[in-house]
Amino acid sequence: MNGNSDQAGAWGLSAAIRLRLVHPGVSAGQRAVGQPEDRPRRWRPMVDIHDSYKTALHVAFANDAAARDQDLRVKRGEPLYTEEEYRNRVEFYLSRIPYRLLKMRYSSFTRYFGHLKRLAWVEETGETEPSELQEYYPPAPPRVYYRLTPAGREASEVDWSDPLIALYNYSRVQRSAKRRIYLTRR
Repeated sequence: MNGNSDQAGAWGLSAAIRLRLVHPGVSAGQRAVGQPEDRPRRWRPMVDIHDSYKTALHVAFANDAAARDQDLRVKRGEPLYTEEEYRNRVEFYLSRIPYRLLKMRYSSFTRYFGHLKRLAWVEETGETEPSELQEYYPPAPPRVYYRLTPAGREASEVDWSDPLIALYNYSRVQRSAKRRIYLTRR
């Protein structure tokens, strides 16, 4: 594994968001309450996109952990895992992910998704459906469906991994908290 694995992992997760916007059937397969089974799923509400993102984050972590195990086996001169053994290692790590390690707050995701909307990479489809919350609190907002725009399809993985860079034309150095501290001390 190289030093860029964290950055590559972030790019892979942003690609996962795009994939779930374009091909919603790729996710865990949960459907909205009361949604008919035969309805074509061409786009998704933000709550489902968040769930897919969180699942992709967990799977990426488990795959990275299994890859580290594989690297250790190679260093010790042991044979590589078979495909089945590797899948079992990934499942092992998926079942043992500490909550505090990979929690993904919905409020953080709504901020991220707001950046995507301001960049016009996602747009509302005009389709809504009642939310589960509306059963108990009718003034609650409905589930709003979103789709990926052509601009969102054309955006680079780097831009998807940190949309603030694209939104405000920041450089990577300007977005680094450590770099900001050093710049203010001079």
